[in-house]
Amino acid sequence: MNSFPAGIQSFLKESGEIARFSWRFFKEGFSPRYEVAEFIKQCYVLGYKSLPLVGLTAFIIGLVLTMQLRPTMEYYGVEVQIPAMVGVAIFREIGPILTALIFAGKIGSSIGAELGSMKVTEQIDAMEVSGTNPFKFLVVTRTLACTLMLPILTILADAIALFGAYLGENIYDTLPLNLFFRKVFLNLAYIDLVPAFIKTFFFGFAVGIVGCYKGYFTEKGTEGVGKAANSSVVVSSVLVFLIDLVAVQIADLFQR
Repeated sequence: MNSFPAGIQSFLKESGEIARFSWRFFKEGFSPRYEVAEFIKQCYVLGYKSLPLVGLTAFIIGLVLTMQLRPTMEYYGVEVQIPAMVGVAIFREIGPILTALIFAGKIGSSIGAELGSMKVTEQIDAMEVSGTNPFKFLVVTRTLACTLMLPILTILADAIALFGAYLGENIYDTLPLNLFFRKVFLNLAYIDLVPAFIKTFFFGFAVGIVGCYKGYFTEKGTEGVGKAANSSVVVSSVLVFLIDLVAVQIADLFQR
């Protein structure tokens, strides 16, 4: 391993440490004692409070996507297929990826900064001294909340993006709401929905575990807190794209 460049060595070392951190999550996360109250609080903070930002972004994307598609579809004389195309694009890729990246930017950074601040001010050490397991209380609850909340946010983002697309369609044409949604769902298949929904659980887990890892092992005082927040966003965003790539390949195998 010493023959590799320093950057690659650092990447491999950190990948191994994140994998070991993830293993500890599964080892400790499903054994008593359960921090139910903290878990519910994190679902509210990480999930519910992210909805306005996710919803606004999804609405704009749905609106803009429809407006951008229309000239090309009109050129080929297939503008009646706009609802079907928009629906497939939103459910298969845009909804899950967009929600995961916004979630990584907002929640990944906040978890990294919060746990990093607790680390440098020795609050995590104090929890251990007081008899509280900081890993279960801080890491397990936040990672689990991210894993469960991101799929729910994605479903809501998909619905809001479709409504934005409906309004975009009616800027240039008049299409009843029920007819628009009928065209969307008549062209959706099982393979469009299930893999896209399943991968959002992995997106949420990646954002949660990376944010917790970066914050839990923060060093170098306030400078380290900033680095933890920033690197949480970068690493979790890259992981989201890698997971998406794998998910698309697996879904493609089932389509053949």
